[in-house]
Amino acid sequence: MSARSVLPGSDFWHEAFAMQGAVAVRLLPRMLVFALAAVASVVLHQHAPVTALRPEPVEASAVVLGLLLVFRTTAGYARWWEGRTLWGGIVNQSRNLTVSAVAYGPADAAWRQAVTRWVAVFAHVTRRSLRAERTLPEVVTLVGALDAAAVARAEHMPSYASARLAVLLRDARDQHRMDPFAFVQLDRERASLLEHAGGCERILATPIPSVYSLTTRSFIAIYLLALPLALVGSLGWFAPVAALFVTYPILAVEQIGAELQIPFATTSLSHLPLDEICGTIERNVLAAAAGVRTERAPSEAMDSTRAEPQSPGPGELALAGRGAAQGQRGIT
Repeated sequence: MSARSVLPGSDFWHEAFAMQGAVAVRLLPRMLVFALAAVASVVLHQHAPVTALRPEPVEASAVVLGLLLVFRTTAGYARWWEGRTLWGGIVNQSRNLTVSAVAYGPADAAWRQAVTRWVAVFAHVTRRSLRAERTLPEVVTLVGALDAAAVARAEHMPSYASARLAVLLRDARDQHRMDPFAFVQLDRERASLLEHAGGCERILATPIPSVYSLTTRSFIAIYLLALPLALVGSLGWFAPVAALFVTYPILAVEQIGAELQIPFATTSLSHLPLDEICGTIERNVLAAAAGVRTERAPSEAMDSTRAEPQSPGPGELALAGRGAAQGQRGIT
């Protein structure tokens, strides 16, 4: 385990000046607008000194602005964390379903392989569905081009993958005599996968109310436009520089809140690593199925040997006959 995985963010100076993954690049246009507005405030003050504002109202409004930004980032992070929790549930349910299906399901190798691969398909199509993508190269690799095309044509791809798993479980119960209790448990695991996918779709389809975002950004714009007018009287031409030092953290915190509220889109700087998560699910379920199959084969052979009835020999039949005759005389 690397030191970076033990202590995230330990490389302070690298992250402090890193541009990849930072919001600074996306803030440059807005920063430029407020910088020009600050310069215009200084020019206006030189021609009309009465345009300067007293700093007290601006300082008081900063408290309200801070509260709005806290609520903004908290709401965004709550959505991001809920998305990560739901995907953690998909990871765990995929493992549970695979292990239980291979351990308690039929010994048929084709059935086991189909269940395992469709569990992995479910994770991939859920990721693609959340990103509004219909190109499914991973599904082609797992189940073939024909089934991948059928998945892509489906109205709701996760439901299609879940339905295929349900059909496989039904076949195991009807044709391979799976234990009814095992069937109920496996079907519950399958349904949980779809519930987690539905939770992700709820986050995607229910953004933070627009009135909240509009109010926060309007307040920020008014505050940052008024800030140079409150500083120009005491700082003069240094007012734009001081205003930019305040503008950047305010805009950065607001942008972080906006990025966090969309945890699945690749356009978001803070999107969840769904590609890596789905890759982990695929590797885990395929490895789990292979491991259980390898460990179970010797025990199945031993059980079948123990269960095979032995034909009695002639001597055993003669002894059984004499014992029965003696028992009969004792009764009479």
